[in-house]
Amino acid sequence: MHNQSKNIIFGLAVAGILVGGVVLLARGGNSLESRSNPSATLTTSEQHYNFGRVSMAEGRVSHEFKIKNISGKTISLDTLSTSCMCTEAFFRSSSGVRRGPFSMPGHGTVPKLKEVLAGGEEAVVEAIFDPSAHGPAGVGPIERSVILESDDGVLEMHFSAEVIP
Repeated sequence: MHNQSKNIIFGLAVAGILVGGVVLLARGGNSLESRSNPSATLTTSEQHYNFGRVSMAEGRVSHEFKIKNISGKTISLDTLSTSCMCTEAFFRSSSGVRRGPFSMPGHGTVPKLKEVLAGGEEAVVEAIFDPSAHGPAGVGPIERSVILESDDGVLEMHFSAEVIP
């Protein structure tokens, strides 16, 4: 009977591992693999911006990343998201239309961007960081990202700050 119990436990463990693997594969669009394909034709004015010292007491700060389609083809911009709930992103097309806010997947709904960027066209992605979002535990250095996914790949824009009370 003792060997039978070991076999049952072993079988359940193997089944759990298999089910976990299937779940990870099924997640598809949220996997790291979908974010590891850098865009070949979308560029940004800067990959990283440093806010420097940011005070919780003074509130939110923002930075605009200029993006450009350097190809001759139209690119579909599918999703705009952020790496943390303390960050929101907005998209402003070349015609001046502002869309958003877009935020971190898993924290409320993240609408699809569903925009296009013609060859040579520029747009703006605005990142807004709330230094008080994490409360007193959020003091210190931070690194965050805004992720733009398109049919051409992924463009990540990063920012950092030193959060002070």
